Amino acid sequence: MYQLIIISLLLVNSDGFQVRGPSGPLDVPLGGSVVLPCYVDKPLTMEGLEVDWRRSDTETLVHLYQDGESRPEVQQQDYHDRAHFFTDQIQHGNFSLLLINVTAEDEGKYRCKVFSGQDSGETVVEIKHVERLIVSGSDHSISAYAGEDVTLNCSVDSHITPEEIEELSWKKTDKDGDILVLLYQNNEPLPESSHEQYRDRVEFFTDEISKGNFSLRLKSVRTEDKGVYMCQVFAGGVSADTTVELEQLGESQINKKNT
Repeated sequence: MYQLIIISLLLVNSDGFQVRGPSGPLDVPLGGSVVLPCYVDKPLTMEGLEVDWRRSDTETLVHLYQDGESRPEVQQQDYHDRAHFFTDQIQHGNFSLLLINVTAEDEGKYRCKVFSGQDSGETVVEIKHVERLIVSGSDHSISAYAGEDVTLNCSVDSHITPEEIEELSWKKTDKDGDILVLLYQNNEPLPESSHEQYRDRVEFFTDEISKGNFSLRLKSVRTEDKGVYMCQVFAGGVSADTTVELEQLGESQINKKNT
């Protein structure tokens, strides 16, 4: 199942103001964007205002607003170009954080702490990964005679679109190293990437890709095609794979009649 991220938020009181967030959890797809809410219940003076977003489990600085401006140069490298304030909303007391290209490593607790004068308040946002990217295939081996065409099954969970797939590869796993059978990258198949053993003999079912079906058609099966094939998918900073074994059973009856 395509990985989802659940965000729950705790409310912490302070004497001068309250830092608030949503009333319930938020669901966000892995690889997508999410707004981590953080706003106050009354106007604050901009002078001396500081907003500090950190990973509360590691104290990693995610983003900082200080001295009237955002300070992206001090944030931790993993969040460069991924964590942003809504600058035009800060004067209205909205200190929410936009986090884009969410990855598995983003799991954890985030603390938004607001300092104004002698008062401060904070809220904690917890990001939990509850489902994983699932790639499914055949639950049994595939048999074929020499010269036949065969289909090796591979499906990516329907929550993810082909555009979100960073890379999908079919490889034959071998004791001497993997052989690249066919590659899907930048939203298109790359048949020129295939090993010469499979060149012009493998293809996707193009009309099925939009449905998450990345099954492979292998044409004119040869004896040397026998073995284990792996369909591996990279999306949203995580990967998953499935394997299928091709058993080649010798010459077909048609071929025997022709010889």
